[in-house]
Amino acid sequence: MVSTLFAHLLGDAEMAALMGDEAAISAMLRAEAALSRAQGRLGIIPEDAATAIASAAESLRPDPLGLAAGVARAGITAQPVITALKQAAGDHAGWVHYGATSQDIVDTGLMIQLSQALALLRSRLSGLSDLLGTKAREYADLAIPAHTRFQIAAPTTLGAKIAVWRAPLTRQLQRLDELLPRLLNLSLYGAAGTSAALGPRVSEVRQIMADDLDLAAPDIPWHSTRDLIAELGGWLSLTTGALGKMGADLVLLGQSELAQVTAGTGGASSTMPQKSNPVAAETLVTLARLNAGDLGELHQAMIHAYERDGATLEMEWAVLPAMLERTAASLRIGLDLAQTVRANPDRIAEAFSADRGMMMAEAAGFLLAQDMPRSEALKIVARALSEMQKDQSLTLDAALERIAPGRDWQAELAPESNLGAAPAIARAAGD
Repeated sequence: MVSTLFAHLLGDAEMAALMGDEAAISAMLRAEAALSRAQGRLGIIPEDAATAIASAAESLRPDPLGLAAGVARAGITAQPVITALKQAAGDHAGWVHYGATSQDIVDTGLMIQLSQALALLRSRLSGLSDLLGTKAREYADLAIPAHTRFQIAAPTTLGAKIAVWRAPLTRQLQRLDELLPRLLNLSLYGAAGTSAALGPRVSEVRQIMADDLDLAAPDIPWHSTRDLIAELGGWLSLTTGALGKMGADLVLLGQSELAQVTAGTGGASSTMPQKSNPVAAETLVTLARLNAGDLGELHQAMIHAYERDGATLEMEWAVLPAMLERTAASLRIGLDLAQTVRANPDRIAEAFSADRGMMMAEAAGFLLAQDMPRSEALKIVARALSEMQKDQSLTLDAALERIAPGRDWQAELAPESNLGAAPAIARAAGD
């Protein structure tokens, strides 16, 4: 997880709490309580033992620091938690964790945590998508230069840019709704995944336990098949990646030479008082790149030998909580930036003026091609651009008026007359 110094920059307190040590221990104890209740209900263990174990699990709050040495010895968090639960259960200790394996409890606990963590991410993602839709409508008609490969290309609108930021986020909401029913699964299969020690009524135990915890209950063990965790990692990386693109655009649009769009509160320089550093937008890029790197590690954890492989499990335990926290941080920062996005129309107008209409060269070629072969039209546009290079005061419409008179070039090449579908794209984003 994120260090204290970087907690407010790269971390997220709410997600850190949901995925932290105390939450993990609590989730594992919830799994043990649900297991004992299900087995007691079916008469697999004595009902009084089931009640006592569930009560002990619900009230037990072991100190993570006190469990750390046990985790190091066992190589898994569940074992010292189970030991603590057996001590708390007293005379009923023999019925604790009956027939299960440690990985059952770790994985079920993880699903309990993820159900809360992904609800948090979904709420933030939905809020950000709605907010960007509102911003896209607000700036649907505000013309702004578009850039391809860092060069001015043609006019678009700020609303259309924002619509592009929003589009992958709406797809991420759809992907999450598709992923959740596959992902949130109970694990109860025993030591080798055969459920042998859990007895002939294991399917019933599994279903009762799953209903108790609001999880699904697949019949096939997933101890050693981590594709759904990897799929979740992909979703997390896609989410931060989409926000990283927004961050990168905001860094560029707000740089000193442009200053066409502002968002967030800039960070001050220690020695250059004129600066307002785009810290929040930069952080979106950082979080996206960190998650993209960790996604490869999570995919490495899919290479899982036999029925249990501690090395790959440890990779997952190290990487997944960090990816979740980064995604929560990214969405929190994205919400703040989206709320504060502001256009600077004067600086946008300056950019159009400085370009002298060169970004309208494509449009000019298509207009001329209405009356002549396109090859001839392009030659005229090239000649006009050459004249503009010789005379730095000349605009494209004025150059074309000299070379190919007969059109109202100033009106036809006005940026607001050449926005294409940009305004409609922006308005559609708000629907």
